[in-house]
Amino acid sequence: MTIAGAGQGLNWLSASDAAAQIASGQITARDLMEAIIDRISARDATVRAWSWFDAARALKMAEEADKIPTNQRGPLHGVPVGIKDILYTKDMPTQFNSPHFQGHFPNIDASCVALLRGAGALIIGKNDTVEFAVNGRRAATTNPHDPARTPGGSSSGSGAAVADGQVPLSIGTQTGGSVIRPASYCGVWALKPTWNAVSHEGFKTCAASFDTLGWYGRSAADLDLLAEVFGIFDDQTPDIPALNGLRIAVCRTPAWPQIEDAGRAALKAATAALKAAGVTVETLDLPPAFDGLPDAHKVIMQSEMRSAFLAEHRKFGAALYPEMHAILRNEAGQTRKDLIAAQDLAARCRAEFETLAEPFDAVLTPSTAGVAPLGPDNTGAATFNRIWTLLHMPCVNIPGLTGDAGLPIGVTLTGPRFSDRKIIALAARIGSLLDGAPVA
Repeated sequence: MTIAGAGQGLNWLSASDAAAQIASGQITARDLMEAIIDRISARDATVRAWSWFDAARALKMAEEADKIPTNQRGPLHGVPVGIKDILYTKDMPTQFNSPHFQGHFPNIDASCVALLRGAGALIIGKNDTVEFAVNGRRAATTNPHDPARTPGGSSSGSGAAVADGQVPLSIGTQTGGSVIRPASYCGVWALKPTWNAVSHEGFKTCAASFDTLGWYGRSAADLDLLAEVFGIFDDQTPDIPALNGLRIAVCRTPAWPQIEDAGRAALKAATAALKAAGVTVETLDLPPAFDGLPDAHKVIMQSEMRSAFLAEHRKFGAALYPEMHAILRNEAGQTRKDLIAAQDLAARCRAEFETLAEPFDAVLTPSTAGVAPLGPDNTGAATFNRIWTLLHMPCVNIPGLTGDAGLPIGVTLTGPRFSDRKIIALAARIGSLLDGAPVA
C-alpha cells in the first residue's frame, strides 16, 4: 500500500534538505510550514497523529523565524518538529493521553525540547501516544499506509506523522520498543540512541533504567542531524567509505520463535543485499544467559514503575487502567531479590554482548515480528526490541522493505554502547541497498 500523496510537495522534504533549502534561501520557513499545515489539514481526520496542533500559531512561528538574521540561525532553523505528548512543553499542554491529565500544562520545556528550540526548530505540536507511554488508552492514531492497522506504540503519532508527510522530524521515547516498532510499522527512519546519551529530563518517567529519548526522520542524515544537535558523539569519528569488506553479524535473538513470515523474509532480504554488496555476514547466537533478558526487563520495568507512578497510584488508585493498577499494587509479587537478580543479569549481559559484538562492524536484527497488525487495540509487541533497550544499545530502524499487502517492515542495526554515530553511518549505507529491495 502507498500513502496518499506521498512524495509530492515541500512537506515531503527531509529535515536535512529542508534546513539546507531554508539556509540557502530557496524556500522560506513559511513556505515549508504552509505545506505542512495543508498536509495535516488534508490527512488529520484519517491519521490523527496530533493530540494538540494550532495551525495559526505554527504559521506565525514560521513567519517570525523568517525575520531572524542569517547569522543568528541554528542548524534546524525553520524546520518543524513534532513532540510526543509525554514530553513537557512550556507553551502547549502535556496530557500523556490520560483522562487524569487533560489540559495539563507543566509550563516548562523538557531538556530535548529546549535544545531543539535553541537549534532553531519550530515545535509545532504534540503527537499522540499510548497512555503514559505504557499501556491503557490507545492513541487515536492510525497507520498511514492502512488506517485499519496500528502505527505501533507508544510513540504512535510521532512515527505516523513523519511517515505521512505531516512533519519532517518527531521525537518519541522507548522503554521497550516504542520508537523502533512504530518506525518499522510506518516505514520511516528512527534512532533509539544509547541509553542516557540524551537527557531524559522533562518527560514522564516509566522506568528510568530504560527510558530513552529517540527520534524519527526521513533519512539517516536526519537522524545524524539530530544526533549532532543533541551532542551525541563516538570516541572515533565514523568513516564508512563503502560496505565492501565490512563484517555484519545477524542476530535472531531469543525472541526468534515468535518471528512471522514477513519478519523472517525481511531479515533474509537484508542479509542477501549485504552479501551482494561484499559484506561478510555471519550469525551471532547469544549465549543461554540472554534467554533471561525478556523476563529481567519485565521485572526491572515494573519495579521502577512502582516508584515512577507512586504519586498517581496514591491519588487515582483503581481509577488508573487495570493493568497499571495491578502493576502498581505488585500483584505479581515481585521481590527486591528478584529485582537485584534482574539488574545483575542485565549488567553481565551488557558487558558480554560488547565482547561478542567487538569483531563485527554492527549487528543486524529484526525490528518487529512482522508488519503492522490490525488495530487499534493491538499496537504490536516489543518482542524484538526489549533486550536491546535493556542492554542500552543504540538501534536504528532501517526502512525500505515491504511485507504483506505492500506494508512496510524494517530491520534494526545495533552495536555496542556509544557507537551511535557509527551505527547511523552504517545504516545510511545499508538503507540505500534495501530501498525497494525484493523480499523473498
